[in-house]
Amino acid sequence: MASLVLDIALSAERLRVLYQGRANRIQALSRDGRRVSIPAHHFRSFLTHEGLYGSFELQFSAEGELLGLRRLP
Repeated sequence: MASLVLDIALSAERLRVLYQGRANRIQALSRDGRRVSIPAHHFRSFLTHEGLYGSFELQFSAEGELLGLRRLP
């Protein structure tokens, strides 16, 4: 199983496009330099009134299928 670590800092204002339906993906640069685009609904449980902040580990299969997403301590 492969994984990537993402550091995400998106304010509530920047996330407004998701709520308005103008976007449905979050793009981020992994710590090893790869650009990824993840459906925003995977981050729903991590959203706060301030936005989306933290380091996350993205686990995926060899085919690129998302297997897991967790916030790192």
